[in-house]
Amino acid sequence: MSPSATAGPATVGPATALPATRRLPAAVVAVALALAPFLLGPYAVGTLSRILVFALLALSVNLLTGLTGLPTLGQSAYFGVGAYTAAIVATRITDIGPLQLLVAGGVSALVAAGTGWLAVRARGVVFLMLTLAIGEIVYSAAVNWKSVTNGTDGMSGIPPVVPLPGVPALELDGLVYFYVLAVFLLLFAALSRLGATSFALALRGIRDNEPRMRAIGYPTQRYALAVYSGAGALAGVAGALWVSVQRFVSPGDAGFEIAALALLAVVIGGSGSMWGACAGAALVWLTRDYLGNLEAVAGRGPLLLGLLFVIAVYALPRGLAGVRIPHRLTRKRAA
Repeated sequence: MSPSATAGPATVGPATALPATRRLPAAVVAVALALAPFLLGPYAVGTLSRILVFALLALSVNLLTGLTGLPTLGQSAYFGVGAYTAAIVATRITDIGPLQLLVAGGVSALVAAGTGWLAVRARGVVFLMLTLAIGEIVYSAAVNWKSVTNGTDGMSGIPPVVPLPGVPALELDGLVYFYVLAVFLLLFAALSRLGATSFALALRGIRDNEPRMRAIGYPTQRYALAVYSGAGALAGVAGALWVSVQRFVSPGDAGFEIAALALLAVVIGGSGSMWGACAGAALVWLTRDYLGNLEAVAGRGPLLLGLLFVIAVYALPRGLAGVRIPHRLTRKRAA
């Protein structure tokens, strides 16, 4: 928002479109992800599916932390709500995947709107603590509401997802991966379009100077509640995809560890960057579940994550998204 702006909300225009220099790498990554099942084994493909789901959760955190300036530790709550909702829909109503996604996203959005009404009235550390409390409440509900969640035993026996009516259920890891990848790419494209709207520009204004945004007529709490609910819906969809991959859900999926890892992924990847959040999610997940299980460092996954965070803070203050190719290399390529 420029210092000379004095008009109301109508003065905010759309952001610029994604430059062509970034579209080509994005297309290359999309093609590589599409070819992955043909080049990797079942375990690696399953890991990629989990990384894509976790990346969606990180993107929901990025909507709040990076775009709006609201650091959160509560997105695992809506991730868990979406996962349990999808599990209930799959076992009791229908195994059609898109319906599970819609219901899970809708329920998570409603829960986020109800809890966010209180949370968005605060800022800074108070907001962070409120979201942490929301996450703990949902986790406790998942543990104690045994008639619905089956308590600490979790919900198992979830049928394989059916992508469309009349299509066979997805039993193989590679087919489930393609389903997850399709949903991920659709949502990533939608979020990219959102970033080029006046709504996103208003959110950036709230992040950078909320008092000024209020002074020129923006209802900042309404904007904050809207993006909070949208981020909750996105986390809920990620939870539904998690059920499609795991075919199991437990209270741990709504716990503090998942929320902390998602926020860590955004910080390492670069707050405010969509691709940075995804890259950070992949790095965090691989560090915890792959490097942490190597024989040389077995059982020291949390230590590796702590070291990764310290290195990222000091070596990459703007995260992975802040890494720039040296000018000499770009000149050589141009030549």
